[in-house]
Amino acid sequence: MKVAKDLVAASATPMVLGILAEEDSYGYAILKRINELSGGELDWTEGLLYPLLHRLERLGHVESDWRSVAGERRRKYYRVTDSGLAELAEQRRQWAAVVNTLKEVWRGPDGPGLLVAMPTGGRA
Repeated sequence: MKVAKDLVAASATPMVLGILAEEDSYGYAILKRINELSGGELDWTEGLLYPLLHRLERLGHVESDWRSVAGERRRKYYRVTDSGLAELAEQRRQWAAVVNTLKEVWRGPDGPGLLVAMPTGGRA
């Protein structure tokens, strides 16, 4: 299953901020973590991640620095700032409202049936 681009775009900021709230990280490791957490459902590219990281840096939500690890090339590491943690908290609040509303919509008037089996055709 491929996740729609608009869902990927909408969820990208809280995912990256959440990962960086766990620990500082660099681009490839962030991509790998997204893939692991999604069970392979979200296979982000560098073309999605790096513009997002640069935007988050411009907004002051993340900071970066170059680090060298013995035997490896230098990598640009990103870390979440206090502003980024505040943004993450707000994003969590907003996503909780969306998820809870979707659960209610999918539950429908007859109980939890729609949560178990979504219709395959006709009206969704």
